[in-house]
Amino acid sequence: MKLKIRHILIFISCIATSLTACGSNSPAVNPGNGGGKSDSDSISTKASLYTTSADGRFLLDKSNASITTGSNMAPRTIVVDTTTTYQTMDGFGAAITYSTAYNLLKMSQTDRTKFLKETFSNTEGYGFSYVRISIGCSDFSSKEYTCCDKKGIENFALYSDETNYVIPILKEILAINPNIKIIGSPWTCPKWMKVSDINTKTSYDSWTNGHLNPDYYQDYATYFVDWINAFKSNGINIYAVTPQNEPLNTGNCASTYMPWEEEAAFVKVLASTFKSNNVNTKIYVFDHNYDYDGVSDQYEYPIKVYNALGTSFEGSEYVVGSAYHNYGGSNTELTNVHNQNTSKGLIFDEASIGTWNNGRTLSVRLIPDMEDIA
Repeated sequence: MKLKIRHILIFISCIATSLTACGSNSPAVNPGNGGGKSDSDSISTKASLYTTSADGRFLLDKSNASITTGSNMAPRTIVVDTTTTYQTMDGFGAAITYSTAYNLLKMSQTDRTKFLKETFSNTEGYGFSYVRISIGCSDFSSKEYTCCDKKGIENFALYSDETNYVIPILKEILAINPNIKIIGSPWTCPKWMKVSDINTKTSYDSWTNGHLNPDYYQDYATYFVDWINAFKSNGINIYAVTPQNEPLNTGNCASTYMPWEEEAAFVKVLASTFKSNNVNTKIYVFDHNYDYDGVSDQYEYPIKVYNALGTSFEGSEYVVGSAYHNYGGSNTELTNVHNQNTSKGLIFDEASIGTWNNGRTLSVRLIPDMEDIA
C-alpha cells in the first residue's frame, strides 16, 4: 500500500539533519533499474551526500557520488528503486526558540549569516524549508509566560523573547529563504484561562497542567488570531499551528492538559475564528507521542478528533492533519492513523537530544535517531 504522509519535519534542538551516512568513502548511487547494463552505460550525473559519522569525524560533510545503472565495484552502494514510492516529503526543518535566537545573536553578523545560509539556503546550504516556533513560552524560553498574562484578551502583546530574539532571527532566515513555512505551537494557555476541571471550572493558577476553561474558548481562539497577526505585522506569515504542544503531558515546565474531547471542542471554535478573520493558517491536531503517553482512552487521538468534528463545521478546511513527536511508541502509528483517514496529512514536528537521553554521544544516538526519524 502506498502511504502518503504530506509533511515530515525533523526538529532536533536548534538544527536537524535530513540525510546521514556513516562511511568515510563516497558511495555510488545506483538507481536500481539497470537490468544488466554495464558501467559504460553510466549516467553522468552526481548525487550530493551529507555525511555524519558516529565518531564525530564527519559532521554533515558534503560530498558527491556518481549516479550509475547496473553493477559497480564501489565498496558502498545506495540502491534506489525508482519503481517504488512511499510518502511525499514536503520538507525538513528546525526549531527557532528563544535560546536558539539568543545564541545566534551572540555570533558576529558575518558568522551568523554564513551559518543561516548553510542551513536554510536552497543554493548555498541544506535548504531547510520549515521552522517551528512556540506561541508564548517553551522549554527553551527566558521564563514562563504567555502573550496575555494580564486577564482580558485586549491585553495581548508579544513578549521580548519574540520581539528581541525570535522575530529578528526569523527575518534573517526569510531574507535567505522567503519560502520558509513556519509552524507555531503553544506550551500553555494564559493561566487566567485555566481550570482544574472543566465541569466545576475551579480556577487553576499554575504554569503546569490544568485545563482550558470552555468559557474562554473564544478568547483563546482570538489569542491565536492576534498572535498570527502580530507576526504578520512583522512581515512573518504563519503557515500552520497546533492547538497544544503535548496535550497529554501534565508535567512539562509549561503545559495545558487537553484530552481529545476538549481539543475537538476548542478546534471547532478555533477553525471558525480563523475563517471569520480571514486567517489562512492551517491547523494540525494532537502534537504528541506515538503512544499517546500511555493514556488508554486517548489512543488514536487524531482520529477521535476528526470523528468528533465531522466535516461540515465552519472552517473545517483549516483542519488538515495531525502532528507527532517520538518520545514514546513506534512510528508505525503514523501508518495506522493515515489508513483510517487518508484525507488528512501528517507532520513530525519534534525530536530532541540532550543529557537526558545521552544525545550528545553520537555513537549512541545517531543511528537510532536516523532509523526512527529520517
